[in-house]
Amino acid sequence: MEIINSNNFKEKIKDGIVLVDFFADWCGPCKMLAPELEKVAAQMDGQVRVFKVNVDDDPNLARQFNVVSIPNMVLFKEGEPVAQTMGFQPKDKLIQFISKVL
Repeated sequence: MEIINSNNFKEKIKDGIVLVDFFADWCGPCKMLAPELEKVAAQMDGQVRVFKVNVDDDPNLARQFNVVSIPNMVLFKEGEPVAQTMGFQPKDKLIQFISKVL
């Protein structure tokens, strides 16, 4: 899964439905979430794109979206944030979360 940052963030989220996972390498729940996000990306290919932002490498971007706890996922539609959720979630819950904006 591609890690994006403030240099390419706006370009990556501007079209369609995009789920951005704000994470850190040291975060246990973030590590548990990663394979679930991979499954979501595979199952919903063509409907949603999934990217990651490392909050340690890009704290300003995390602050911009009020990320105070990780993992934290922000759902974007045509470049605008439309929903946000925190904590580990299995694939089926993530798909339900995303499907609300499809």
